Amino acid sequence: MAPAWASVALTGASIWRVLTFTDRAADALSTFHAAAARWDPSARLRLVRHGSELRPEFTDSVAEGEVEVAVGDITVLVPDGVDGRVDAGEHNVLTVAAG
Repeated sequence: MAPAWASVALTGASIWRVLTFTDRAADALSTFHAAAARWDPSARLRLVRHGSELRPEFTDSVAEGEVEVAVGDITVLVPDGVDGRVDAGEHNVLTVAAG
């Protein structure tokens, strides 16, 4: 069984994209989500790609071209086509790297 932070999303008819989250990244996303939920319990996280970074934004809707990805107990929205390994570095900056 895959760890709680590993996610697989089906994009397209037969193409599998794999996006995995390290424990540090999953913890950072949980922290971001908890902060948003204090103000708006229905708030969702969207990850927006900026180069090798994935920046979290709060949203209340799914945009076209986004995929819902489970990370532990929460679901985040990720642009279709983003795959690789997500890690959190200093100050919880999320980065995505191949495989």
